[in-house]
Amino acid sequence: MSKTVLSLKNVSLAQGGKTILSNVNLEVNHGEFIYIIGKTGSGKSTFMKALYADLPLSEGEGRIVDFDLATLKEDDIPFLRRKIGFVFQDFKLLPDRSVKDNLLFVLKATGWTEKEEIQHKIDEVLDKVGMKAFVDSMPHQLSGGEQQRIAIARALLNNPEFILADEPTGNLDPQTSIEVLDVLRKINETGKTVIMATHDYAMLMKFPSKTLKCEDTSLFEVVQKTV
Repeated sequence: MSKTVLSLKNVSLAQGGKTILSNVNLEVNHGEFIYIIGKTGSGKSTFMKALYADLPLSEGEGRIVDFDLATLKEDDIPFLRRKIGFVFQDFKLLPDRSVKDNLLFVLKATGWTEKEEIQHKIDEVLDKVGMKAFVDSMPHQLSGGEQQRIAIARALLNNPEFILADEPTGNLDPQTSIEVLDVLRKINETGKTVIMATHDYAMLMKFPSKTLKCEDTSLFEVVQKTV
């Protein structure tokens, strides 16, 4: 039986006193790849923030990788975030540090101290995204697609069970978007669960997978028409 890595029951999410999503019921099993679609402002990012414990549940019950989102204490949030890799639309790399130092910063912040283990982990994640040759490059020397690959490598550092990608191809051209999606799909094939918010419907058609839509404060599954 597949392990449930995310379970939401009658969940509502609000920001600034306004309900963004209500009565959300969802179960996600280990190893699934799920797209979240919907117009700007429909709740995709709000949904992601809740999973990342950046926004509390207004109502309902939620569990993600064995953490209870409804009762989560402030002190537990860093431990939850080690089990979740987050990929942002705008990469969020530190501009004044090399690729290696960007990754080193995260490892040190999450308690890694052993030099050999750190080097091995940096080599491993860069290898997974095809960026090992760029270890000493600065972010401004990389293309958008290359920066996003580094951001995905960073998300893999603590061997998370779950990857949340919020519009990871939003700033990229179509060909680069496909390459970045391919990296995420390969990571998914290693057994990691991926939830990806996107507005790139052409990509969904080319690479169909389970799709959830945010609309009118609801989150529901939609059946894709494949090309």
